[in-house]
Amino acid sequence: MTDAVGEMSGETGDVSRETARLVRVLGHHGITLVLDVGANIGQYAQRLRRGGYAGRIVSFEPLTKAFHTLEAAAAGDPGWSVAPRLALGDSDVPVMLHVSAESDMSSVLDFTPEMAQLLDSSAYVGSEVASQARLEAVFDKYVEAGDRVALKIDTQGTEHRVLAGARGVLKRIPVIQTELSIVPVYQGEPDYLEMIARLDDLGYRPVLFMPGYFNKRTARLIGMDGVFVRNDAG
Repeated sequence: MTDAVGEMSGETGDVSRETARLVRVLGHHGITLVLDVGANIGQYAQRLRRGGYAGRIVSFEPLTKAFHTLEAAAAGDPGWSVAPRLALGDSDVPVMLHVSAESDMSSVLDFTPEMAQLLDSSAYVGSEVASQARLEAVFDKYVEAGDRVALKIDTQGTEHRVLAGARGVLKRIPVIQTELSIVPVYQGEPDYLEMIARLDDLGYRPVLFMPGYFNKRTARLIGMDGVFVRNDAG
């Protein structure tokens, strides 16, 4: 989801306070590889680079148009690679994506009626099919021996499915960053309390929260990002 607050608050130069804190968390836990799931056109990876993260990044994006823009964005960075066009989830069955007029709002899920009205500029304008895989099935293609991995998930309401498809490799992922919905945008999407409880059950504790989309019309924060660290990660 478009970050309407995070990159604007507490900026020093072109690096926000939230980005600086995020990169500090990655550095503190010795992260050498970030798996950027739901990369869209590369905004998150570019944000990490601006913040000083110099480790490897592998981005995953299922939308065709965004994928090609993402490839172009990563082309000049030898430490940033893009996986083949792919959705990550809890199965290996292809998925139908609803394509939004704002591509970073595209999802396999329908908008809730409230959000469809509120986010009218993000209305779906088409659809396309993408291959899907579980992270645990492709993990070893991208992770090298000795890597310390951070998993970032921004998949527009299906973050819980990505987590389900990563269960077999979670012990190798000390840091997880995921979008958390204060007001669910998509039908069937867990809210922030459910996601925090789910991550707690998986052995992760929260260490950082970053504000996301703030809707001016309702004067309400719609979502945020949470960064979680494994309880056995130190």
